[in-house]
Amino acid sequence: MPQMYKIYVNDTPLHFKELAPNLPLPADDDPQHLCGRYTGSPKSLLNYADMLEKGSRLSSVTLFTDNLEAIQRDFLSQFDLIEAAGGIVRSPEGKCLLIYRLGHWDLPKGKIEPGEAPDLAAVREVAEETGVSTSSLSFFDTTYHTYRSGKGKRIVKRTYWYRMEANEQPLIAQSEEGIESAIWAFPDAVLHDASYTFYRSIRDLLESCVP
Repeated sequence: MPQMYKIYVNDTPLHFKELAPNLPLPADDDPQHLCGRYTGSPKSLLNYADMLEKGSRLSSVTLFTDNLEAIQRDFLSQFDLIEAAGGIVRSPEGKCLLIYRLGHWDLPKGKIEPGEAPDLAAVREVAEETGVSTSSLSFFDTTYHTYRSGKGKRIVKRTYWYRMEANEQPLIAQSEEGIESAIWAFPDAVLHDASYTFYRSIRDLLESCVP
């Protein structure tokens, strides 16, 4: 069983961690980190989501519980779920395929179509957004992030990520999806270059997959 779940709210990680009810909360001297214990009320979780959506200066929030599956289920029950899939595509030289959209560097991904398997959706989205044909598919991770729809509805997007390999190929950015450019770049270089702006969820994902 996993020992932690993580959901990004306004690009800030909200962690759910396992802790027996008879144990005290771990000591924490970080003023930018808020921790607490889950009360068991699903609607109470929205208080944390609202706080982060309103631009809290916190770097992260951690809620402890003795039932990780329950808190994850309770949180998701307060949102409409959208499922997506994407690719972490590496070339033989170690470069990573990146796209630029809405002012941020990102990884190719998109919504899963009805009846479509996540791995096939990931391959399709990479091809549609960049023109790249991939190989050597393997599951890597699942991420969650929340946002509001145009009508203010709460949405949580669950994205399944797959490792892929591809030779460097000419790139065709899918402009109709708002993608301005696509590049091959060494992840270590761009992660340490302040001119490359990433969502925190994407930065964390890239950092976790870099050897």
